[in-house]
Amino acid sequence: MINLKNKKIVLTGATGGIGNSIVENFHNLGANILCTGTNEEKLNLIKKSFTNVKILKFDISKHSDIEKFVEDTCKLFDGAPEILVNNAGITKDNLSLRMSKEEWDEVINLNLTSTFLLSKFFLKKMIKNKYGKIINITSVVGHTGNVGQANYAASKSGIIGMSKSLALEYAKKNININCISPGFIQTKMTEKIDPKHKDMILSKIPSSRLGKPEDVAYLTAFLSSDLSNYITGETIHVNGGMYLG
Repeated sequence: MINLKNKKIVLTGATGGIGNSIVENFHNLGANILCTGTNEEKLNLIKKSFTNVKILKFDISKHSDIEKFVEDTCKLFDGAPEILVNNAGITKDNLSLRMSKEEWDEVINLNLTSTFLLSKFFLKKMIKNKYGKIINITSVVGHTGNVGQANYAASKSGIIGMSKSLALEYAKKNININCISPGFIQTKMTEKIDPKHKDMILSKIPSSRLGKPEDVAYLTAFLSSDLSNYITGETIHVNGGMYLG
């Protein structure tokens, strides 16, 4: 059985479809969760829905404030968290010839650089405790590429390489760092996809359906638990067979 009772967990990107499902599953498993994001209204709704959730509004793209955010998190928890889940991410889609440097920079800076800095500063706390787990949510697009998403694919692929490097650096410190790579998951974002395009996507998925947010949440819980203590530097795919890496 997965046991996360009283584990201190930080989750970025908590207000989206996958984030909400991760929060609910962590809550059901008894974890203490700190949720962060930029939408205060949605954060407050999460806090009202779950008893063991703390919230802290923060924009992770503000790199100069990340170290302070980590310290504020430790104060709210009255101690360092054991687990960090980097789930936040953005898209700024455009064909490469039309993609502005701003569109490139925004996606790389938030998806990749912010993930690195959050990991770096929380790692300092985990090293002191001689224990920790970091789970980075990537994407199937980081493996396959996608039309109009050169920036997004680069950011997600970069997270995978970064995670492998960090896993090698801190394995001896009893810290596990892994990635989860979702395929197409049923969220409000995928609900907006044109039906013809959705049919094309489904034709490429052997399971013939979109994934559910809880499919990602269950794996996140497993990688957060002591059942996964001998797994590090891995990327686990949740895509219904769409990509077999």
